[in-house]
Amino acid sequence: QVQLVESGGGLVQAGKSLRLSCAGSGFKLDYHAIIWFRQAPGKGREEREAVSCISTRHGSTLYADSLEGRFTISGDNVKNVVYLQMNNLKPEDTAVYYCATDFTWSYDVCQPPMPAWAHYWGRGTQVTVSS
Repeated sequence: QVQLVESGGGLVQAGKSLRLSCAGSGFKLDYHAIIWFRQAPGKGREEREAVSCISTRHGSTLYADSLEGRFTISGDNVKNVVYLQMNNLKPEDTAVYYCATDFTWSYDVCQPPMPAWAHYWGRGTQVTVSS
């Protein structure tokens, strides 16, 4: 059974940092890419934005242009966990952050444009950035 569990969200002031974790089970990170999505307040599921992608098998990562280099994605294949280090947070980063995977994605999925949807999702973790 595939499961994804996010953690690490919280309330922080603008300019601060957070590190999100995505723990996967029922599959191996070595073989399947992970994408972090976020859903901003007032927006529906279909408006989730792909933020960052990692494919350890392909050795690739990708970020949304809007992040301006502030986020870093990494993976630990032994722990089967993906991290999203978020620095210099801004109020517009406020959202529920989800990690997701999809076994139909090719190993080189982390190329623009990132997929807009996935089959397996976690429940999300809330990130709130105050000004």
